[in-house]
Amino acid sequence: QVQLVESGGGLVQAGGSLRLSCAASGRTFSEITLSWFRQAPGKERWFVAGASWNVGAIVYADSVRGRFIISRDNAKNTAYLQMNGLTPEDTAVYYCAARSRSWPSGSKNEYDYWGQGTQVTVSS
Repeated sequence: QVQLVESGGGLVQAGGSLRLSCAASGRTFSEITLSWFRQAPGKERWFVAGASWNVGAIVYADSVRGRFIISRDNAKNTAYLQMNGLTPEDTAVYYCAARSRSWPSGSKNEYDYWGQGTQVTVSS
């Protein structure tokens, strides 16, 4: 079992930055792939970014590549999502997800564990 708790969301103006954190507990953190998804009101949950356990594989959605940076600190059992150049289109609930396989899949159906989400709101 893996428990995930996100934090760091909030309200920010367009062009601003936020850093989300995902604190993990339970199964050995370094063995799992961690990814971030987001879900806007009335829309599906979409992949944002993911990092394999050794950060050997990092994947970004096209919509955030160059603006967002995913990282993880296995010693602290924490993953991060640094979000820069935010736009109103980035407004969503952001979820941390974990899977035991090594590739950061973009499909939400391939993740076994989810956090409760943290709201990010970007004002224009």
